[in-house]
Amino acid sequence: MTGKHKKILSILIKAAIVLFAFWFIYHKIVANKNLQNFEGLLKDIGGAEIFFVIGLVFSLMLVNWILEAAKWKRLMSHIERISFWRAIESVFCGLTLAIFTPNRLGEYGGRVFFLSPKRRIVGIVAMTVGNIGQLVLTNVFGAIAACFFIYRFIPIDHLMFMAVVVLASAFCLFFIVFYFNIQWLNGILLSFKLTRKYKKFYSILGRYRKGELFKIILFCLARYMVFSSQYFILFVWLVPGLQYADIVMMTCLLFLIQSALPSLDLFDVGVRSVTAVELFKHVTNQHVAVIACTASIWLINIIIPAILGTYFVFKLNFFGNPKTH
Repeated sequence: MTGKHKKILSILIKAAIVLFAFWFIYHKIVANKNLQNFEGLLKDIGGAEIFFVIGLVFSLMLVNWILEAAKWKRLMSHIERISFWRAIESVFCGLTLAIFTPNRLGEYGGRVFFLSPKRRIVGIVAMTVGNIGQLVLTNVFGAIAACFFIYRFIPIDHLMFMAVVVLASAFCLFFIVFYFNIQWLNGILLSFKLTRKYKKFYSILGRYRKGELFKIILFCLARYMVFSSQYFILFVWLVPGLQYADIVMMTCLLFLIQSALPSLDLFDVGVRSVTAVELFKHVTNQHVAVIACTASIWLINIIIPAILGTYFVFKLNFFGNPKTH
């Protein structure tokens, strides 16, 4: 294929991605009655207050994805030097591709196509390390929240509860030990004949030492605190009478359940809403408010970044080496 044909094909693919993304987003927003519920909840609230709170939640969304870009830059330091702005471009582009791919698989493509071709598969491995770090925190905080939830709302005897606590502790310990020894995965893959021939791609796992992994998980922790704060702010604002500790507990549980379910970002709002209602019904009967809060965070955290990312889709480089920034 000639350079001219590659350029034309690249433009067509990018245009198709952007059009597809906008089509999906438009139809999902139009069909989302939960966002209308959110609008209904705001009708008796002053404009200045709405602007401040929604502006704060929106700002936290930007902080969240900027932290993810910083984490991505850190993860790539062993593979290919990229600028911070380049990292931001790739993260937002990945969010656009993630919305119409199962379990956000398109996010990998959106990022690695900003790398030079020979480093793209290794980049996927590096991104997986960061995602495992995020998953570790989701599981650890979720397991702790599950223990508190069972203690408060599920009638079981003391011995059974202690068994649950021990099981949750072992669950947390497993994820923490596995993450901080991620190079073990390199050894496991090398022990199989089938995967040994691909060692040039996953050998990067051996370069992530405990000190580096600790720095990466700090980025994950910062992100977890930021998007937890978004839920906390909206629930305190729109669902009266909730105890702060209950909001934290239910939010951590919500993240845990969401991480365990297969999802498609655009349709994930329905799963999020149903899960949130089932959890929060133990502490509030304001189901419409719970659904509206969840849907609005979906809009701010998933849809708006995906729309912003469409601009960066046109900077994807499918065939050649990316420009350095």
